[in-house]
Amino acid sequence: MTSASHRILIAGATVVSMDDALGVVDNARLAIDGERIASLSSGACEAPSQGDVEVIDARGFIVMPGFINAHMHTWQTALRGVASNWTLLEYFRWMHAGLATRFTPHDIHVGTLAGALNQLDCGTTTLVDWCHNNPTPEHTDAAVDALERSGIRAAFFHGSPKPDPKPGQAPFWEVAHPRREVERLLAQPRFGTGRRLSLGMAVLGPHYSTLDVARADFRLARELDLTASMHQGGGPARAPGGWEVLEQEGLLGPLINIVHGNDLTDAQLDRFVGAGVSFSVTPENEMTQGHGHPIVGRLRDRGVAASIGVDLESGLSGEMFTAARIALVHQRSLDNQAFRQAARGTDPVIPPTATLRTIDALRWATVEGARMLGQLDRIGTVTPGKQADLVLIDARRPNMQPLHDPVAAALMQTSLANIDSVMVAGRWRKRGGRLVGDDQVPLDPERWLAPLRESGRRLAAAVGWHPAHRA
Repeated sequence: MTSASHRILIAGATVVSMDDALGVVDNARLAIDGERIASLSSGACEAPSQGDVEVIDARGFIVMPGFINAHMHTWQTALRGVASNWTLLEYFRWMHAGLATRFTPHDIHVGTLAGALNQLDCGTTTLVDWCHNNPTPEHTDAAVDALERSGIRAAFFHGSPKPDPKPGQAPFWEVAHPRREVERLLAQPRFGTGRRLSLGMAVLGPHYSTLDVARADFRLARELDLTASMHQGGGPARAPGGWEVLEQEGLLGPLINIVHGNDLTDAQLDRFVGAGVSFSVTPENEMTQGHGHPIVGRLRDRGVAASIGVDLESGLSGEMFTAARIALVHQRSLDNQAFRQAARGTDPVIPPTATLRTIDALRWATVEGARMLGQLDRIGTVTPGKQADLVLIDARRPNMQPLHDPVAAALMQTSLANIDSVMVAGRWRKRGGRLVGDDQVPLDPERWLAPLRESGRRLAAAVGWHPAHRA
């Protein structure tokens, strides 16, 4: 077990620090002292004289900051693949009005635990768990317990369920975020300053709630100094003109996080960026479910960048390097098409250079996620003094050889097979290709996969779901 005094030296790796001042460090000596990065330098790999330092020979490896998955509904992990053929409207009907209503606290726990462990397996060290299926405090606690048990760094964004209203019951879009429940969570020591767990609010926002509800939620988040994150887009708004009112009342600012935002106008983006609002995009799911084009390029044109999230493992992969890669190549495609259209009738029509670089996409998946969470002083880069949240990528494998550009290789060539080791706050959570527990002993996957499978089968059967090809 890693203690506060435990020291580790990772020697010989190529470090893609994502720190603008440090850049890429070849033949690196990366020293870890307890939870933090003690130093980063380039030099020979001789063993230190001290006998209490664990030395890792990382020659042939790329070390980078752990991915920050800025938006994922982890509670849906037991339903992997169920939503892969759904549009957003089908997702609302099947997931929120159907499957979600069948979840017990146990289902929430096993799904969140398996989802968080998979994120660690894929190189994610910080997970923004946007949990909006918690009808009782027991459901909420089950999710938070699972995040804590997994060992991942997590921001738990507390949400609220979205079922169809029953007769005589107010619909969810007319119900303000539950103050009492948020305050109950804030009182828990595990959400204290410097902990691995932090808290945010997953609110409805003016697109999915009435203006009165949106106003109350924004004010509550500001009062409690919590990030208020909300989906934006997908069908008509429930509070037309709501954004304008919230702006006029001065309720926008850095604590507001917009997820998706595909249908926002240019004028709205201008104002929101000016107010310091952050944006999280989930490119693969936005394109497959009908949200529209991810707004990566539109934000770039305004001098800011988005964080990146996976969104739904019920529909697609949980791998952050895949999400970042899709965001990059999709925006390049849009930029290339715009160039071709502008050059129509002239020659040549091929752009002279790429509009976005691979380092940009890695920044979305690391630095910008930390910035959105207000934790860039702690995570997001390999910088001395920050938390030791690291990924060791095995670049010796055939899919990454020969290694010419470590930044490009980390994004464009890496697959799950290359994620050799993962560290969170100085403690190994994956080592040598296997997830490990607090005692650094490899975890038995059946301990969480067996209950996950049982939960998934029962939930799907309860609503009569079956694969589309068997219809």
